[in-house]
Amino acid sequence: MAEFAGADLKGMEIRKVVVYTEEILEDGGKKLDRPVKRAVAAAVIKNPYAGKYVEDLSLLIDWGEILGKLLGHEAVASLGVADIAKEVDNYGKGGIVGAKGEYEHIAAILHPKLGKPLREEAGGGPALIPSSQKYGTMGTVLDVPLGYKNAAFVRTHYDAIPISIPDAPRDDELVIAVAVTNGGRLHPRIGGLTKDQVKAGDGLR
Repeated sequence: MAEFAGADLKGMEIRKVVVYTEEILEDGGKKLDRPVKRAVAAAVIKNPYAGKYVEDLSLLIDWGEILGKLLGHEAVASLGVADIAKEVDNYGKGGIVGAKGEYEHIAAILHPKLGKPLREEAGGGPALIPSSQKYGTMGTVLDVPLGYKNAAFVRTHYDAIPISIPDAPRDDELVIAVAVTNGGRLHPRIGGLTKDQVKAGDGLR
C-alpha cells in the first residue's frame, strides 16, 4: 500500500484499504482451461459531508480521480498478470454510503473522474465501466458489476464480484471499490458476442 502512503490525498481520511482476490480453478464440476483471477480493492474513507447538505461536491469528485488510480493499481497488481493491456479483461466500480451520508456522495466519487485513471491502470479500454452504488451499514455486501473493457456488449464477460467489510461503512463513512479480472464468466455458453469477435473502436461491439 505504499502508493497510498506517498500520495497527495487532498484531505481524504482513509481508515483502511481492503484487497480481495480469488483464483478459480473449476466450477460446476468442470475444470477451467486456465484459472480465472478476480480482484477487488476498496477504501474506507471518512465522509466530510456526513450529516449535512453541501451543494458543491467538487472535493469528492477530485477524490474519485485519486482513488481510481490508487485502487486501480492495487487491484491490477493483485492479479499478478505479466501483460496488463492484454491480460486484464474486465473492470467495474462501486460504492456504499453510510447512514449519515447522501446517495449523491457516492456518485460524485464514482462518475466524473474515477474512470480515466482506472482505465489507465487496467491497460486501456474504451468501454463504459459498469458501476453500482447503495446505502449500507457495517458489513453490507457490495456487488461490483463487471464488463469487458474493450466492448460493453461482450456477453461472456457480464459478471459481478461481491465484497463485504465487517466494520464498514460506519454512519459517517464511504466505501469505494474497483474490481478487475483476467477473464469472463467461468463456463459461458449462452451465446452472444465474444471477445474474439470485437471490432475495436466504439467500445460497444
